[in-house]
Amino acid sequence: MFRFSKPLFVFALFSASTVAIAFENYQGVGRPATPAEVKAWDIDVRPDFKGLPKGSGSVERGNELFEEKCASCHGSFGESNEVFTPLAGGTTKDDIKTGRVKGLSSGELPQRTTFTKVATISTVFDYIQRAMPWTAPKSLKPDEVFAILAYLLNLQEIVPADFVLSDQNIGEVQKLLPNRNGMTTDHGLWPGASAKKGGIGNGGKPDTANKACMKNCKPDVLIGSTLPEYARTAHGELRDQNRSFGPVRGTQTLGPEAAKKAADAGTLDLATKSGCMACHGVKSKIVGPGYNEVAARYKGQTDAETRLIAKVKAGGQGGWGSVPMPPNAHVKDEDLKTLVQWILSGSK
Repeated sequence: MFRFSKPLFVFALFSASTVAIAFENYQGVGRPATPAEVKAWDIDVRPDFKGLPKGSGSVERGNELFEEKCASCHGSFGESNEVFTPLAGGTTKDDIKTGRVKGLSSGELPQRTTFTKVATISTVFDYIQRAMPWTAPKSLKPDEVFAILAYLLNLQEIVPADFVLSDQNIGEVQKLLPNRNGMTTDHGLWPGASAKKGGIGNGGKPDTANKACMKNCKPDVLIGSTLPEYARTAHGELRDQNRSFGPVRGTQTLGPEAAKKAADAGTLDLATKSGCMACHGVKSKIVGPGYNEVAARYKGQTDAETRLIAKVKAGGQGGWGSVPMPPNAHVKDEDLKTLVQWILSGSK
């Protein structure tokens, strides 16, 4: 899989020489990377396990780490389909024997999972090490990566519950992957000579045989189907749920008005959880004043936010009647500020 065809080798040499020539034209700009800098970036783990760090981790430890760092997105057993597609499931004991997931070729699988598709265990190790957890990539130590991977392998019934995965036995585990024989390079994504001829592709043969339209082409594109609104907005504003760096940006699923309504609904929920709605209505008095009355009283006062935050936190009585408002020291400062700003804006 890692042998290069002659054309690719020539291209690599040409590219290297081009870079060297280009660098000579900009003397004094930048510098060669130090060995330590190269080592920090060179973290990939290949299918032949070159780059695999030394370490080990048990299924038991992996279970603990997975619950702590992974379950919020993937579910406790890697089964969740809420944020990402499931990690585990979809394979059989026969698949482990043959190395080919039967459900993929027969079309019987209702849902693909990571382990129905992946052909090399190094791919899973590499991805966890470089990209997970989602909120803190590259934060896991090698032993932790081994442990989490061991837990996933146990969920897939590839290894037993008392198994300890390490750099010494991961090669043996590779021989048990359900889809280890399921990868092919015989398609247009792999240009160059075929593996039989010393390359890694199929000669660049395209996947399709259609000809590009050059004249009398159909002018309009007809959209055949779209997601219904309830499905499009089922998970809120996807754009705000993606990382702020990298090549991927989530689509805007909520319009400005819908996004504001969603935010207001979240603040109302916060007010309910904080115990505020037991005594106050948004537009009506219950025991205490309605929030519309509070907003009206403080309207135009430059120090309204500061004064109201202090009053809500400390509690008191007499301002709106004889019934006292208890102190709210249990509400976090940032939540209190959010609630007060929402009230003063009209609770809309």
